[in-house]
Amino acid sequence: MQLPLAAEIAEFDVDEDCLVIDSRRLTDIADEIGRTPFYLYSSVRIEARIQQLRDALPAAVHVRYAVKANPMPELVTRVAGLTDGLDVASAGELKTALASGMAPEHISFAGPGKSVEELRAAVDAGILVNVESPRELERLQQIARETGQRPRAAIRVNPDFELKKSGMKMAGGAKQFGIDAEVVPGVLTAWDDSIDFWGFHIFSGSQNLDSEIICDVQTKSVDLALSLSAHAPRPPRIVNIGGGFGIPYFPADRALDLAPVGRHLAGLAERLAKACPQAHLAVELGRYIVGEAGLYVCRVRERKISRGKVFLITDGGMHHHLSASGNFGQVIRRNFPVLVGNRVTGRERESVSVVGPLCTPLDLLADNMEMARAEEGDLIVVFQSGAYGLTASPIHFLSHPVAVERLL
Repeated sequence: MQLPLAAEIAEFDVDEDCLVIDSRRLTDIADEIGRTPFYLYSSVRIEARIQQLRDALPAAVHVRYAVKANPMPELVTRVAGLTDGLDVASAGELKTALASGMAPEHISFAGPGKSVEELRAAVDAGILVNVESPRELERLQQIARETGQRPRAAIRVNPDFELKKSGMKMAGGAKQFGIDAEVVPGVLTAWDDSIDFWGFHIFSGSQNLDSEIICDVQTKSVDLALSLSAHAPRPPRIVNIGGGFGIPYFPADRALDLAPVGRHLAGLAERLAKACPQAHLAVELGRYIVGEAGLYVCRVRERKISRGKVFLITDGGMHHHLSASGNFGQVIRRNFPVLVGNRVTGRERESVSVVGPLCTPLDLLADNMEMARAEEGDLIVVFQSGAYGLTASPIHFLSHPVAVERLL
């Protein structure tokens, strides 16, 4: 039986009203783990998504995984074997990436304010550093002089355009990310030969479901990279145009149509190959690869009725899943897909609010949402939870236990 709910969770099966993940009943998985709350990540769904990307995008375009979306070591190792590269944003993520088996030459490091220690670790590992400021470049040059090594570096560019209708805008205007596009020619002209120039990183935004807008910003990114390459000390070997591919979280969302994006990227890759034969085009994806493969599961501790309103108080909440609470980038709070995992349809249904055990009204996983009537001990499931979940949450707030993570 397929799940008779929203399209974004329709691929999950149901057995005797219990959710099934990768051929296993949720209740059996919960019994095996032994406690709640926990995150589940489906290898089957991750692998299917990467295959979907391979089928839609041209072979000339490299698919890289942004580790910040979900840095669980076992998951990163699984993804590393299926993608062309990993992108990290801290020394901790770099350690995870190096342990995954991905070759250092296919790992890159982006993020503002890298410490000298982080830069040294990147240089020692032989990975690519995406330089975010002229000052960071100076620090990298100093490390090169002190160590005698020749670091590999690309410039992260802050363009004068943004990814419209994106969940988070990472470029355009004054930003802490990258070097302003108008400043880059001067930086390239004065490039110190102690640093091995590799190319450009242009990341404009995230969580976009409009293929036309994504294609437009990809064109602008390649245009900008080609324009800037005229000032570079050597032709670029990588042009990373970021990602921005979104996933549907809410009822009105429609899944991104990959087909036109793939066709468009084929043209851009061909154009780049003619202008810069040594360069390859890369997209950097995080949420799109793992977001729909993850579930957050917590258990009902109590049914509480306050002035006619039903609250399901659970052992999980915003300290584990800030995104689902609406406090991670949402301007107007909307519910993620949520259901009772062991009573998927249920004979009796009701409107409830699912809350956690924290002493704050912000601890809200579902607000006035219809679902099957739940009792103490039942399992609440939050879908679309594979990205920006546990590590994007205030896990130490009020000192509750940290959720378990499990890769199926």
